[in-house]
Amino acid sequence: MSHKAGFVSIIGKPNAGKSTLMNALVGEKMSIITPKAQTTRHRIMGIVNDDDHQIIFSDTPGVITPNYSLQESMMNFVQGSLIDADVILFVTDIHEKFDESDVVEKLRKTSSPIAVLINKIDKSSEEEVRSKIAFWQEKLNPDAIFAISALLNHGVTGIMEYIKEKLPIHPPYYEKDELTDKSMRFFVSEMIREKIFKLYDKEIPYSTEIVVTSYKEEDTITRIAAEIIVERDSQKNILIGKSGSMIKKVGTYARQDIEAFIDGKVFLELFVKVIPDWRRKKNYLKKFGYED
Repeated sequence: MSHKAGFVSIIGKPNAGKSTLMNALVGEKMSIITPKAQTTRHRIMGIVNDDDHQIIFSDTPGVITPNYSLQESMMNFVQGSLIDADVILFVTDIHEKFDESDVVEKLRKTSSPIAVLINKIDKSSEEEVRSKIAFWQEKLNPDAIFAISALLNHGVTGIMEYIKEKLPIHPPYYEKDELTDKSMRFFVSEMIREKIFKLYDKEIPYSTEIVVTSYKEEDTITRIAAEIIVERDSQKNILIGKSGSMIKKVGTYARQDIEAFIDGKVFLELFVKVIPDWRRKKNYLKKFGYED
């Protein structure tokens, strides 16, 4: 049998469950998951290999109307993933109130096969599922529709079979033992960012960026230093907390996750730095990997 390989883009609105689905399909924690919208900022690739297939999944930021430069860059990642996709998985929440016109508009411009994934069906009735299937059949007339629960891993096997069927015949794009195109530093920064999303409210998570300034592997321990970038001094004070209590909590939880990820001991140092309005400045977005 000929080898198949291709790119599969996961797109949808914020909080539809794209990152949960990505992790379920890849079988590894590639994307950070929090209850807050717009957690994913980059296009994150996870690679699944077997003898006859290589599937390169892209988890993309939730589709929004951008308000500042960072969000524009995030939407460029979405656009890029649609251009080179061999298969598109459009993830929609079963309880979405039909306001996905901006996503649908992007999908209408692509010639790649589209599968609509109606997610979170564990929180719905059969009647709701039937109604949503009928709605999407009429609205988009996709190549396939799946009713799934990414969180409970329900229906994920069927999606994998569908993807394998649709992939073009092609040699592997990456080495067969590779899991992702991202570096260890990237995953460390994402794990720290995840903790900030979980521990802080309001604007703080969205105003932060993580830069891993040092990553040194020694015989018995990996030493990591990272800067947490914020936009204002008031945010820096909140992030650090009284007598450093909050930043210590972020560091402890992040270190535990990083140790589990690399399967070894970690010494993690965190610093907080203020760069006013970094989300609106192209030079900083380029430096942080959001612009080419």
